[in-house]
Amino acid sequence: MTKTIPMPAYPDKMPIDISFLFESEKPAGRHGFLQTDGSHFRFEDGTPGKFWGVNFNGGACFPSHEYSRRVARRLAMCGCNIVRFHQLDAEWNTPNIFQFAKGRRHGTRELDAESMDRLDYLICCLKAEGIYCYLDLLTYRKFKTLDGVDNAIALQDAAKPYCIFDRHLIDLQKEYATQLWRHFNPYTRLAYCDDPVFVLCEIVNETDLYSGVNCALRAEPYVTRFREGFAAWLKEKGADGDAATCDINQNSPLVTEYKMQLSQAYYREMHKHLRSLGVRIPITGTNWTRESAILKDNLCDMDFTDSHYYVYDWRWGEDEKFCTARSISESPVTGFAKPAKMRSFDKPFFLSEWDMPWPNPYRAESPIFYAAINNLQDWCGMAIHTYAYSTGLDNMKLLGKEFSSDSIGKIPYREGIFSTWNDPAKFGLFYHAALIVRRGDIAPAKTKIACNITALDKTVHGAMQLGVECNQVASCFDGIAPDADRIVDEAEEYLHPGADGIVSDTGELYRNPKKSYGIINSPRTKCAYGRLGGKGVLEMGTVSVQVENDFAVVAVSSLSDSEIGKSDNMLLTAVGRVRNTGFAAEDDKTVSFGHEPIVAEVICAEITIQTERQDLCVHAINAEGLEVGMLDTHWADGQLTFRTGAHYRAVYYLIQAE
Repeated sequence: MTKTIPMPAYPDKMPIDISFLFESEKPAGRHGFLQTDGSHFRFEDGTPGKFWGVNFNGGACFPSHEYSRRVARRLAMCGCNIVRFHQLDAEWNTPNIFQFAKGRRHGTRELDAESMDRLDYLICCLKAEGIYCYLDLLTYRKFKTLDGVDNAIALQDAAKPYCIFDRHLIDLQKEYATQLWRHFNPYTRLAYCDDPVFVLCEIVNETDLYSGVNCALRAEPYVTRFREGFAAWLKEKGADGDAATCDINQNSPLVTEYKMQLSQAYYREMHKHLRSLGVRIPITGTNWTRESAILKDNLCDMDFTDSHYYVYDWRWGEDEKFCTARSISESPVTGFAKPAKMRSFDKPFFLSEWDMPWPNPYRAESPIFYAAINNLQDWCGMAIHTYAYSTGLDNMKLLGKEFSSDSIGKIPYREGIFSTWNDPAKFGLFYHAALIVRRGDIAPAKTKIACNITALDKTVHGAMQLGVECNQVASCFDGIAPDADRIVDEAEEYLHPGADGIVSDTGELYRNPKKSYGIINSPRTKCAYGRLGGKGVLEMGTVSVQVENDFAVVAVSSLSDSEIGKSDNMLLTAVGRVRNTGFAAEDDKTVSFGHEPIVAEVICAEITIQTERQDLCVHAINAEGLEVGMLDTHWADGQLTFRTGAHYRAVYYLIQAE
């Protein structure tokens, strides 16, 4: 990078505030409890439930009261309206829900009073800012011998996969759910189960009996108990099979059938228990994008389906420092078929984790592209993983921190490679993504294609690979998909990328992998992303851009009810490569994490907006929200033209009538 902008490493606010667009949504819960309505969420008063937000992980769920007020306000400023509380129970992060201060934990059957006070206040602050809460239950809990758990030391985090079928482990989960959902919040003066600020609940995170990924059956006495149950089931069924000697980690038809019975019984029991506690909101089983059997389990009496999807090449170990250079714009397929596989047209779908993490230099593509796919697929929302793992500045100041817990794979973190809160490449584009999702700036695809699933395995079906960028796609079983316009075979590749690229059936999304760029073109939000340099003028209806930089994301959104061509208030964000000062990589391995300040490449571009308004001025805004200058503009023949990067170094520009 040559011309750069130093960005604050530890921001406590956003430079632009778009919360005024959603003022009528405050406080969260004003529309009543969230409910399901076919494939959508709706609140009790009929208001649609659409969500854009973040995860809070581990210690970030238990900040100081002062930080809670600041972070809630910051999220509202950039348009977020949901926080998923993730890893509340993670032992490797302190505070956690069982233990506020570091020290030996003796059991996991009591909620820590200080941790709960902090969580309570955070929820109150989020509620006041119109931000809803997604509560997951079992994620990283490390069960202890004092919990009455057999061979607890041999169990992985969350006791995967034994938590699905072991009686005592299930009873402990029900006990915890009772403590949490019946907990009275003194700041909102409501029990959690009675507070409509909570909109979604997940029973267990990334867990199944099928995949063998962190879920293989190996520990005793749980393997013996599984085999005993399997033997009784075979006998009752009158089926041939030797439960004592068969490989229970290989999914033969009988083993798979038994595992499905166990999984569905578990989800039904937990769902029934939550309802008995007074939990009224939609509940899902798990969010693991693996075997198709997992989807089938979650379609059984669960209220919605959920999945996770990351754009990165995962590498484990201290010797393989994470560094990927994968781009969305130039990928033959984006991979969104993976979460789409876990969707059914008859239930709402939510993406509770997504990311294109640091240090990928192209990660600025992700927020708007993910948001656009969310709307094209008519999903109900998504939350990035993660906002942060901590709220302690001492921890946050390590931009290349080695997070050595076995629980998260000993990979290099910049306060976590997944931490987003201080990354202008991603968080700087949250404004536009929030508007796409919450305001509905991108329309749902017109055609619904269902892929008929026959093999209950982890195959990502060819029928979905490109379809996810063109039509609405989902899975179905037994050839039954009442809401689908067309049902295709799982092996059928019904779409192929042409020389002219991939176009949504709405015409609002376009991506050309061969030319390494994409366009989002809707009346109120427009965006060009990818390797834009040398592409000439890129037309997006009322907006055109010509970019000098090799890589950039340039987005324009109306901040009024009007379309861009008529709006008197617009936000332009132009961002490309962002990195720590001194960051270095060789052969896809991180050599140096670098240090602060974080620097963003200045995007030099000519922007033209078709508008009849001759009173528009363009203000360059710095990372602190201060105007650093007014750009020279030219208006003629209904076109406003200006250049970014020529005089002022900025990521954000407000285009407003004077």
